[in-house]
Amino acid sequence: MGRLKVSGISGRFGARYGSSLRKRWREIMSRRYGEVPCPFCRARVVMKRVSVGIWQCPKCGTVFAGGAYVPQTEVGTSKTAQ
Repeated sequence: MGRLKVSGISGRFGARYGSSLRKRWREIMSRRYGEVPCPFCRARVVMKRVSVGIWQCPKCGTVFAGGAYVPQTEVGTSKTAQ
């Protein structure tokens, strides 16, 4: 009997929607629920999404704007560095 592939968080979809979409979704969700540093208190925490593009740090309670699916985007970090 063959070994089953580990599909992680996207395993809930089974064989539906195609493997490419499931891989893309898994990558986005892993970045969404991953720990990122807070831009204000610098604590590495899992940010809470209040609404689309609005994030809240659970440690300091600061609400800030970010990406739709991730708290910090490449575009936002490049503008902050300038």
